[in-house]
Amino acid sequence: MKRLIVMRHGKAEKEAESGEDFDRALAERGVAEAKAVAEALKSYGVKPDYALVSQAARTQGTFRAVQSVLGDIEADIRKDMFDADSYGLRDIIEAHEAAGDTILVVGHNPAVQYLILDYMVEASASIVDMDKIRAGYPTATATLFDIDAAGRAQYDGLFSPRDLIGA
Repeated sequence: MKRLIVMRHGKAEKEAESGEDFDRALAERGVAEAKAVAEALKSYGVKPDYALVSQAARTQGTFRAVQSVLGDIEADIRKDMFDADSYGLRDIIEAHEAAGDTILVVGHNPAVQYLILDYMVEASASIVDMDKIRAGYPTATATLFDIDAAGRAQYDGLFSPRDLIGA
């Protein structure tokens, strides 16, 4: 893996028909958010060739919205990402680091936010950049990292729907 994109799912419906959090679908706003972030990644010259996606309805919907902009991306849809903490997500990523040059992870907060902060601390990212993440990690936001030959992440940017479309 040469690049890593860690993304939170887009805005979801408040409730699922089943009453289960796992089944909450992506709202129309979430689709727009995910597409805007995908367009920004595309403009930046980034296209994942492999994705790790939580099996929850809203993360799968986010991934489909991203694919509608970026094209086909091989994906591993995983149930274990739904309740994973940041350490669990990192283990999953590390187990799949040879699966592609640019890997997209679509998951849930707070695990996604904590994972990003862990990578940023290791990368000696600026306090200003880390404070943006600490202040909250809005839906459909994605953080991009370059991965060096030793496997160390270097912060390369934040793509937020709030900045892109005001969502």
